Formats: sequence, C-alpha cells, structure tokens
Amino acid sequence: MAGRSTVTARVLDVLGAFTAEAPELSLTEISRRTALPLTTTHRLVGELAAWGALERAEDGLYRVGLRLFEVGALAPRGLGLREAAMPYLEDLHEVTRQNVQLAVLDGAEVVYVERLAARDAVSILTRAGSRMPLHATAVGLSLLAFADPELQERVLTAPLRRFTPKTLCDPEKVRRMLAEVRRTGVAISDRQVEMVSQSIGAPVRGPSGEVVAALSIVVPAEGNPHAYVPAVRAAARGIGRALARSS
Repeated sequence: MAGRSTVTARVLDVLGAFTAEAPELSLTEISRRTALPLTTTHRLVGELAAWGALERAEDGLYRVGLRLFEVGALAPRGLGLREAAMPYLEDLHEVTRQNVQLAVLDGAEVVYVERLAARDAVSILTRAGSRMPLHATAVGLSLLAFADPELQERVLTAPLRRFTPKTLCDPEKVRRMLAEVRRTGVAISDRQVEMVSQSIGAPVRGPSGEVVAALSIVVPAEGNPHAYVPAVRAAARGIGRALARSS
C-alpha cells in the first residue's frame, strides 16, 4: 500500500485494513497494515471515528462502525435485490432448515449480499459482505456459467485457489462444469470449499432474462444434493418473478 499519497487512498487503506480475520485492530496494527506513519494513522482514524465509520472499544481497539453499514445498505444492486429475494430465501430456509445464501457477481469474485443461517445446519465460511472466488462455490459457478466469455477466460486462465482436495482447479474440468450448469440451470459444488459441506445453487434472472444474482443452499456433505434441486430452482424463479414485478 506504500506510495498511495491521496487522502482518499489513505482513508480507503485504513478501512481496508479490517478483515473478517482481524475485525478489531489497534492504531499500531492499522499503521503497520497500511504502511502509514503512526501520526497519520492517528489523525485518519480519529476523523473516521468522529464520522462513525470506525468505533473505539473500551479496550482501545478499533472496529468498523455502524455508519458504514448504513451507507452500504443503500447500494442499489444489493438493496432492491435483497428486498425482492428475502421472502423466497426465508421460505427456502424454513422448508429445508439449511443455510441459504444470495450472491452477486463483482469483478472476478462473488459477493454475498444475504445469508440465512440455520442453528443446527452445517457450518459455513461465508457471511453477508464476504467474497469468494467464482470457481469453487455453487453461487459462483451459477454466475460464471452465464457471465461474459471474456470474464470466463480471465477466471479460468488465472490460478484457481484450492480450498480442499475436492476443489476443481483444472480449467478444463471447470469448463465442463460450467457447460453442465448452463444445460441444467443448477450448480452443485461438492466439498469444494469445506469437506463437511456441499452447496446447490441456481442463477436468478432479471426482467430482461439476464443473470443478475445466484442463490444457494449449503447442506452436509453426506446428503443427496439432488433432493434440494427443485426447491432451489423454485426459489430462484420466484425471485426472478419478483424482480420483474418491481421493475
């Protein structure tokens, strides 16, 4: 991050220092992660805290503030989509008692805009706002299968991250998987992210027929994924119809 000289760039570096693995940081840790002088870090953090973008805990550590959540919730792509999708996500969650997720494409990654977690369901790594690569998840495969061919090539010619021994990292195998998703309208990711789970996803189409999002359900690895396909497909179609009505 060194060499980013504008105030805006430095502010973004400070906010970018916080991650899911490090949600709370001291001034010294923020300074080290951003390569900014401690005096500069102190000033920027103070201004961000005064605005509400950061909060200071009793132990002196800083964390992301609610003001950023309020601003992020206004993002039009996530806001309208989430409102249209929520009844169908809740129905799918209620019927299956499994984890349900909604995601959109952002560059060469998938961003989760909603997640409904079931108390006794298998644990998952994702959360609302988190990102994952496209090739390993059911939502990612659902989005990549219908993405622009240029993006598909960019993803498949780059190194593909391996999460488990089951992760598909061979570009040709991923290509065949994408062709299957286009044929069936469903993506099944079998233990590609965690060995204890598999996910079943489907694309969500907008009013013009374009794929605007994807939803998935995450179930235990030993279950039959095909048993969930009708419910996942129905939820995806329902969200699509809701988006068409609201357009």
